[in-house]
Amino acid sequence: MMVSNVGTISPPVDQASRLGSKTPLRLRVVGDPGDETVVIPSSAAEMLVVILDEMGRGNTVTVIPVHAELTPQEAAEMLRISRPSLIQLLDDGKIEYRKVGTHPRVRFESLIAHKRRVHAERIAALNELAAYDQEIGI
Repeated sequence: MMVSNVGTISPPVDQASRLGSKTPLRLRVVGDPGDETVVIPSSAAEMLVVILDEMGRGNTVTVIPVHAELTPQEAAEMLRISRPSLIQLLDDGKIEYRKVGTHPRVRFESLIAHKRRVHAERIAALNELAAYDQEIGI
């Protein structure tokens, strides 16, 4: 399983402006003998544009519901860490999980919350180092 850039999808500015309207988008399938028109909400159209753009760049795209529960292996792959490292995070209470019988399951939203928390901590540490560097004149 390959996952690239887990997080919230938002369209690039140039694409967002093309889809700025909140009215539903009407699509017609070219070459369809029924010449049927499909209506989709503008939010779904925005997501499709981003997904197709990422796929066009050769990136793997995985759509996962926020309420999905992952196995430790799947969760570890998304964080790009080993399964034992993930189990340590679970045991330390850094990522919420539940047991199904004897097997841990990690909610996707808990995994993303942890990922965002770690990212914010890294940014804070980097800012602190940059401030220290300026203070000592490096």
